[in-house]
Amino acid sequence: QVQLVESGGGLVQAGGSLRLSCAASGRTFSSYNMGWFRQAPGKEREFVAAVSWSGRNTVYADSVKGRFTISRDNAKNTVYLQMNSLKPEDTAVYSCAADRTLGRAASSVIHEYDYWGQGTQVTVSS
Repeated sequence: QVQLVESGGGLVQAGGSLRLSCAASGRTFSSYNMGWFRQAPGKEREFVAAVSWSGRNTVYADSVKGRFTISRDNAKNTVYLQMNSLKPEDTAVYSCAADRTLGRAASSVIHEYDYWGQGTQVTVSS
């Protein structure tokens, strides 16, 4: 079992930056691929970015490519999402998730993730 707690959300003007953190409990964190997803009001949850267990491989949604960077520190049991050049359409609740299936590539598929955090609100004003 892994527990995930996100932090770092807030209100920022368009063009600004935020860094989200996701702290994980448990000794198996370093074995899991991790992902960030977001859900805007009235919309379905969507993939944002994912990182492999080693940190060497990353995947991004087209909408955030070049603006967001996912990374992880296995010594600190934490995964990060650095968000730059934020746009109003990035406004959403951002959640991190863990994929416990070993050997799988970092995935954008929501149902392949087993553990989820509660989420942190990101609001980008125009």
